[in-house]
Amino acid sequence: MLTIDALLARFPKQRPPLPMAYQTIYHQHYKSNRDGGSQASRFAHRFERWMHQQIAEDCANTRKSYTTLEIGAGTLNHLPYEPQQPIYDVVEPYTALYENSPHRQQVRHFFRDIMTVTERYQRIISIATFEHLEHLPLVIAQSGLLLNPDGVLRVAIPAEGGILWRLAWQISTGVEFRLKYKLDYGVLMRHEHINTWQEIQTLLTHCFTKVDRRLYGISPQLSLYHVYLCQHPHLDRCQTIRQTYRPQN
Repeated sequence: MLTIDALLARFPKQRPPLPMAYQTIYHQHYKSNRDGGSQASRFAHRFERWMHQQIAEDCANTRKSYTTLEIGAGTLNHLPYEPQQPIYDVVEPYTALYENSPHRQQVRHFFRDIMTVTERYQRIISIATFEHLEHLPLVIAQSGLLLNPDGVLRVAIPAEGGILWRLAWQISTGVEFRLKYKLDYGVLMRHEHINTWQEIQTLLTHCFTKVDRRLYGISPQLSLYHVYLCQHPHLDRCQTIRQTYRPQN
């Protein structure tokens, strides 16, 4: 079993470089995939609704106001699932994804880096982002430090590293990508999804006292998505990770 020290030693991770043929179509494909611009991505978005619904569940049926920070907001496609909130901030370094979004007016502040955030929040949420992050331990630790004492980190991820998840993209987006570009979608997935659900779960349980998991499937390996509800951070561990892994300017 992988120890936390051995896992932390893997970070920050380096992405496998993309061959030139992939670099040429990368941004076009990425934006189209986020927007549901192909038949396969539109089909995938139907299943992804489960992640959005699980993340928004705590505030969807209440009139209580929450202060929320979303990590990796992308095209702001999660906002239609959220009730109007007075304080909804986002972290998203790729500004081109949201610059034309009709939901921009619902966002109070845009941040490019979570390390520049200083305010505390009742909710910190993330949907399909943690599998992409090169500095994942730092982001999780900073999230713990930015939560109010009664706050919750709500994280939804694809079950990267699981059998069912791999089969699902191979027979859907993988086939469509090969037909359209004559390229192997697996190369792009290995470039994008650099963290597995096992790694993400291990880091969350290291940084938080209470972690509850929900599955869209029958087991961790035989599922499409995982959702984690994390409370009561180990503040000492979060501080240690932030001090150790924060990039030096």
